[in-house]
Amino acid sequence: MLEPLPTLHKPLAVESPHARHLPARAALDWLAAGWRDLSRAPGSSLAYGAAVLALSWAVLWALALWGLLYLALPALSGFLIVGPFLAVGLYEKSRRLARNEPPTAFMVLRLAPGAAGQIAMAGLLLGLLVLFWLRAADLLYALFFGLQPFPGAAEAFENALTTPRGWALIATGMLVGGLFAAFAFAISVFSFPMMVSTRRDALTAMGRSFAMTAQNLRPMLAWGAIVSAGLVLSLLTGLAGLLLIFPLLGHGTWHAWRAIDGAAP
Repeated sequence: MLEPLPTLHKPLAVESPHARHLPARAALDWLAAGWRDLSRAPGSSLAYGAAVLALSWAVLWALALWGLLYLALPALSGFLIVGPFLAVGLYEKSRRLARNEPPTAFMVLRLAPGAAGQIAMAGLLLGLLVLFWLRAADLLYALFFGLQPFPGAAEAFENALTTPRGWALIATGMLVGGLFAAFAFAISVFSFPMMVSTRRDALTAMGRSFAMTAQNLRPMLAWGAIVSAGLVLSLLTGLAGLLLIFPLLGHGTWHAWRAIDGAAP
């Protein structure tokens, strides 16, 4: 006599170790926590904001000097890619405040040697991604306006802003740039706070950051929107807003990492 076939049961869903099921409004809590860190010993945080502001102006000046000012918008959008790397000192300040340790003027120099090397490697990878994006932006312009001598920054902006092909270029550039920014955001938003807080190699930290972002889409989409709004506000103020906005977002990112990772400071 034949044995009956065993009953098949649907496998139980495995809960992701990174999912925290946080609401989108958690991003506002991170922003408020970032403001509290900024308010405590604000001089060091504002110094980072001033340094990033000076660096941004220096990049624009260099582009103008080399006749590459038409890359200003892609370069500024690339700020979203390298921003988490530039905020390493702010993460260290938030980590120290969470442990009731006084922040110092040279916090970033006090990182463990192994952590500093991995952070530098991750920063190099993000820098390469920015260069790749700038090259893609250059190719997009050639795709829409043909392989001809570049007319100069003023005429390039006029072509982009006042012609149908220019509008199509802007729409395509926003789509492609958004994909670059989303990928860079996912691999970097938690990787740098992670390497500041724990001993992780760069590639492992980036992979885990991507997984944590993917498993917490609601709050992370809200946080990405806040970061983007901060960048737009900075652009509207001639980048002067970076003086305050950059450290605020840097400290807030640390608290986003703490909320989703749940690790000790």
